[in-house]
Amino acid sequence: MTGPYVLDLREAGDSRAAAVGGKAANLGRLAQIAGLRVPPGFCVTTDAFRRVMAQAPSLDDRLDQLSRTDPDDREAIRALSAEIRRTVEDVTVPDELAAEITRALVRHGEHDAYAVRSSATAEDLPTASFAGQQDTCLNVVGPASVLRHISRCWASLFTERAVAYRRRHGIDHRTVRMAVLVQRMVLPHAAGVLFTADPVTGDRKAATVDAGFGLGEALVAGSVDPDVLKVRDGEVVAETIAVKRRAVVASPGGGTREVAIDSRRQAQPALTHPQVLELVRLGRRIEAHFGRPQDIEWCLADDGFHIVQSRPVTTLFPVPERDDEDNHVYVSVGHQQMMTDPMKPLGLSVWQLTAMAPMHAAGSRLFVDVTRHLAAPASRAALLDLVQRSDPLIADALETVLERGDFVPSLPDADPGGRPSGGAPAPIATDPAVVTELIERSRASIAALGRDIRTKSGPELFEFLLDAFEEHKRVLGDPLNLQAIMAGMEATWWLNDKLREWLGEKNAADTLTLSAPGNVTSEMGLALLDVADAIRPHPEVVAFLRGVGAADRDFLDELAKLPGGTEARDAVEDYLDRYGMRCAGEIDITRPRWRERPATLVPLILDHVRNFAPGAARHRFEQGRQAALRKEHDVLTRLRALPDGERKARETKRMIDRVRTFIGYREYPKYGIVTRYFIYKRALLAEAGRLVRARVLRDQEDVFYLTFQEFAEAARSHRVDERLIQRRKEDFRSHQALTPPRVLTSDGECLTGTYRRDGVPAGALTGLPVSAGTVEGRARVILDLAEADLEPGDILVTAFTDPSWSPLFVGIAGLVTEVGGLMTHGAVIAREYGLPAVVGVERATRRIRDGQRIRVHGTDGYVEILP
Repeated sequence: MTGPYVLDLREAGDSRAAAVGGKAANLGRLAQIAGLRVPPGFCVTTDAFRRVMAQAPSLDDRLDQLSRTDPDDREAIRALSAEIRRTVEDVTVPDELAAEITRALVRHGEHDAYAVRSSATAEDLPTASFAGQQDTCLNVVGPASVLRHISRCWASLFTERAVAYRRRHGIDHRTVRMAVLVQRMVLPHAAGVLFTADPVTGDRKAATVDAGFGLGEALVAGSVDPDVLKVRDGEVVAETIAVKRRAVVASPGGGTREVAIDSRRQAQPALTHPQVLELVRLGRRIEAHFGRPQDIEWCLADDGFHIVQSRPVTTLFPVPERDDEDNHVYVSVGHQQMMTDPMKPLGLSVWQLTAMAPMHAAGSRLFVDVTRHLAAPASRAALLDLVQRSDPLIADALETVLERGDFVPSLPDADPGGRPSGGAPAPIATDPAVVTELIERSRASIAALGRDIRTKSGPELFEFLLDAFEEHKRVLGDPLNLQAIMAGMEATWWLNDKLREWLGEKNAADTLTLSAPGNVTSEMGLALLDVADAIRPHPEVVAFLRGVGAADRDFLDELAKLPGGTEARDAVEDYLDRYGMRCAGEIDITRPRWRERPATLVPLILDHVRNFAPGAARHRFEQGRQAALRKEHDVLTRLRALPDGERKARETKRMIDRVRTFIGYREYPKYGIVTRYFIYKRALLAEAGRLVRARVLRDQEDVFYLTFQEFAEAARSHRVDERLIQRRKEDFRSHQALTPPRVLTSDGECLTGTYRRDGVPAGALTGLPVSAGTVEGRARVILDLAEADLEPGDILVTAFTDPSWSPLFVGIAGLVTEVGGLMTHGAVIAREYGLPAVVGVERATRRIRDGQRIRVHGTDGYVEILP
């Protein structure tokens, strides 16, 4: 150790990360690996940064201003950050600090050239790399110049891009400290970047090398095109050799300059294949050392490769843990459940404990392993047929994996002709009494749960809940329940297939299922219109509700003090009694329910008050029912005019009756699930409250970052690991930035699938047609239900819609989502309300701007952006 403010690079490492920052800590670890060349140097520690910052007390006020500035006010952030940088650069480096840095330079070679590089405490972390956010200065010569560039690195902690990056990742500016790394300069023939996993596809077995001549500065900055080579299983499997006209090289007196490359060398590769393979082998050693894929900056000099930086690749979607080395193919649960946001650990584990199939967590999302279903011919065909009908993008992604031939093993059929889920039960009679019986069974089971859980606490509660989860699965797995669900779905498929074949009509079932009886989700949407009817006649209530904020939990008590307020409150309370267990992202038990945050509903109620006349719920339902009857009459009349028409009409009528009997029930099991979840949640939060009072937990909602099993152990032992909770919070925050793939392999490859069909106009956005019709209107891009502000005729564009969004559907003219399938909730309710809808439109919320006029082709499955 050289002094209080300087550490030799070989002394840096994870244990010194707070003193040397992420970049230097990583390089310090690499410097200890035998056979790996890391340029020698030293680190000016964060204590030096603190010392310098203390000499500029005005910075405290500026940092306060920065933390209060609107993150969207780029001009204010630019001005403040520039002012902070000037202040830091103007601070005189204290004499003893300057002397210590100079002594370190003398030991390493006072007149040699150095790279002076930032190493912030929030840099090169497992969850946020901060790549390119602070400064690097190359070929710095002489103590005075090194000191000046160290000050520049300190100041670069407050570049506009670094400030914005910290804001996006929820990192407080005051908690970040800057160390500075000073390393002997390498003068390379070639330099570049190595990713030990494919940064585009996520494939952990494929490495990507970017290479160019000279220093890597221009390549990292993106100002020159690199050679790009892909390596898999020890061989180069793809390469693109760029024409490299310019390179950045070191200037003799210090600094860098750009030079022209001799025309004879421009098309030559920067690295030979043997050099590429050697580099990838080094990268695999570094990856193994850190235990995760790495983004590595390298240089090639006369004596071989030098590693000048290694950071984790933070953009890769995690791979589910497994207990073997076999290949696996996983399908996203969130894309089926219309909720692709991350889930907290308690939410993940409760869903896993109550799900009908084993599920695997990765990136705070859930996946089902379908490898065995894909391995056998009959189960593969059944799975692909089912998935093709519900989400063609998932089907295409699975087909892509299968086309490779060697990833999925081949197995014999265990149950020839069986469905992947174990086989569909035999068909049932078209009898409304079946649905009535199923609903009564569910209600009785839920009532017993609510009654019996009241007296349970401590370890006894968790034992009770494990039994309750088995009852939960027994109800869902009731053969009659599965028969009723499949009856509605299969009747829909039959009608669409046959009426297209016989009449040339696409998606005829969409109209035939309008206002089908017993759909609890569409009833929920219409019921909020009735709440608006109770509020509309009372202007003081309406005015009061306009002032209610999203976090206001006591507004219902205040309502009763206003004229008409008691009636309004009772209407809202009645609605919450029936539907208060619902919320956005409701498959995650940790999400706040409407009963817990009733103000979430206020903007929707006010929209309905403004946009609808009294009695709209009954009128809309009857309008849909009459449209379905007209469609039925039209279809049957046209069929009877065909050859063998009486038989075709007879079969079609039977299927129409069947679909209208059972399709509404499709939504009830989910209603039952979330009703149970709210009962579970209330009991679990009560237990969390006991742990807070016992000072075991700091906050009641900290239990959301424990699994169910860990929560049970905390209730038993009265001990929790606060570091685990903090780490889980950080993981959850980082996972929010990730987009889950529809299909994921055990190699880490993410597949989204492609629509393979003709007839879509140039420039249109392709999706899955799920509700027939064409509508043109203003696009409203809404990602948060609480921020909805809609006018009649608007088209909702969003990432996904679970049942909690259905109250919004009554006031829109069409629907576009990024996620969804033919039988997911948004599609079912869109058909129920007669809304033209296209789902599964990749990046719709980014490709369509809020306020643009668009045309939704719900019959043919595409969206046009209009001029």
